[in-house]
Amino acid sequence: MTAPARRPLASYVVGNAGLRRPSADAWRTAGITVVCVLVACALAALLVAISGGSPTEVVDALVTGSVADSAGWSQTLVNAAPLLLVALGACIANRAGVFNIGQEGQLLIGAMLGCFVALRLQGPGWMVITVALVAAAAGGGAWSGISAAMYYTRGTNVVVTTLLLTFIAAQVVQFAVNSPSLLQETGIGNGPARPQSDAVPEYLRLASFGQYPDLTIGVGVILAVVATVVLAVLIARSRWGFRLNMLGLNPMAARHAGIRASRLGGSALVLSGAFAGLAGGVILLGTVFRLQPAISNNFGWDGLLVALVARSRPGLALPVAVLFGGLRAGSSYLAATGVPDYLVDVVQALLVLAFVVPPVLSALWGRRIRNRSAVPDTPARPSAAPAKEEVPV
Repeated sequence: MTAPARRPLASYVVGNAGLRRPSADAWRTAGITVVCVLVACALAALLVAISGGSPTEVVDALVTGSVADSAGWSQTLVNAAPLLLVALGACIANRAGVFNIGQEGQLLIGAMLGCFVALRLQGPGWMVITVALVAAAAGGGAWSGISAAMYYTRGTNVVVTTLLLTFIAAQVVQFAVNSPSLLQETGIGNGPARPQSDAVPEYLRLASFGQYPDLTIGVGVILAVVATVVLAVLIARSRWGFRLNMLGLNPMAARHAGIRASRLGGSALVLSGAFAGLAGGVILLGTVFRLQPAISNNFGWDGLLVALVARSRPGLALPVAVLFGGLRAGSSYLAATGVPDYLVDVVQALLVLAFVVPPVLSALWGRRIRNRSAVPDTPARPSAAPAKEEVPV
């Protein structure tokens, strides 16, 4: 018995035309989104009032620390770069149907390997920086590759393994910065060595264009923007992007078209971790300059939220990352208002819900409308035929 012939990829309608929604659904989603955002803002204002602060002062502090001047914009962009890199990796994995939520640990591993290369490798600055960033991306990709191997060989849940590997990554970094033979700081005199690495030399730090207090744009920001443009074009126009979308939308159709899920899905998960590891390298060489156990600073989790709000669209992830970067930059100004800075995390969570919930509500609403219109009116039951009158003979 011969196997059925494989259909060419072009014969499957999984492109943009198959994903377009009717205009009514789009307007309904937009309207629900606006309502949800307003509700989220109202809840945030209510929480501020309950905590004893003034919503007006809080908004003014967030604006002052993020976009009020050149210094604020500079800090916003510095925060947005790693968020955007993490979000790009999450977009790749989500489109392939493998959901990676371990970016925090992959970022830590990437920063650790990047720091090891930066402190041990000798050579010209540009070469060491390049190798360190590549090593950071490779470390994050290898860490997520563990989950990919477990999923495609043993069927282990990707969400569970990527999450649990985050806690292992934190312990690995903790061990590295407490081990003198690895990355522990060199003690000065008789003072104890702290659980962190030595500082990266100045010639190995990522350059920036501009000078404080004017607007400064670091190489990490440029790298993130370029990666966004390239990834958006690849997903929209390349054969790889088409196959990636097909695998995420319809694995059965992808299998009949000759796509190997283990190869494409596994590589998507590895690429997702590589972007997170690269974000760790950018944080290390661009802002922190030394490996610390808390170097990730929730950039992995927040980058995943950026991808969720952007609905796995790289182009939309760029403004969302700037928004979240602005919230991070403005949170340092909240202390003057008497409001705890963790309130920013609550606002981020409300915004995520405001952008994630509307498509679900719109789909349920549209399905209900279609079901109502599809049910025909029940015709009236015909009355019984009158009995024939017998004609007397």
